[in-house]
Amino acid sequence: MQPTETTPSRQALVLFAHGARDVRWREPFDRLAQKLCAVLPDMPVRLAFLELMSPQLPEALGELAAAGVAEITVVPVFFGQGGHLRRDLPALVDACRQQYPALSIRCAAAVGEADSVLDAIASYCVASLAPAATGGA
Repeated sequence: MQPTETTPSRQALVLFAHGARDVRWREPFDRLAQKLCAVLPDMPVRLAFLELMSPQLPEALGELAAAGVAEITVVPVFFGQGGHLRRDLPALVDACRQQYPALSIRCAAAVGEADSVLDAIASYCVASLAPAATGGA
């Protein structure tokens, strides 16, 4: 059964990013969320931030819990597993699990840890080179 206004999706995807003071910083994250909404039209997709931007993770998870979502996958849109992902994210998720005990919250690895992401970035870097540097005319 597909989710409707009366039958919410059981699963949701939350993209977790750091946040910044400059509002333009979030533009690629908004585009990523829009792409995922197009690919996953029946699944709620949200952005959440560690700091400096809204919504922050507890707020986004609370909204999804209030909508009846039962399972949430948090995908850190970070390049690597630094201190924020080793310390801050687990603490936030633990606090949210206590606040919303009916939610099942799973965290994926940072997107930059995936070889497919690194391959895409490497391809972009190669494509960014001047033609002479890549053997072109």
